[in-house]
Amino acid sequence: MTAEEDPTTQELRLEQLLREATERERAGTSIEEDEAEQHERRAEKASYLREKLEERAKAEREAGRSDADDDER
Repeated sequence: MTAEEDPTTQELRLEQLLREATERERAGTSIEEDEAEQHERRAEKASYLREKLEERAKAEREAGRSDADDDER
């Protein structure tokens, strides 16, 4: 992927899933409570973003089906 290309929704979802897993692992291995809480908040944010991207992907699929239905008519 070049710098000019936008990442796909699937690529963004995967990125957030990996970020969430990484931050949860860091939260579990953090020595200081403040640091663990910070990693947990980052994991929650990544989870939220992934959920929103899943909603976007669903909407894109539904729009694609709607367009296909319109083309058949």
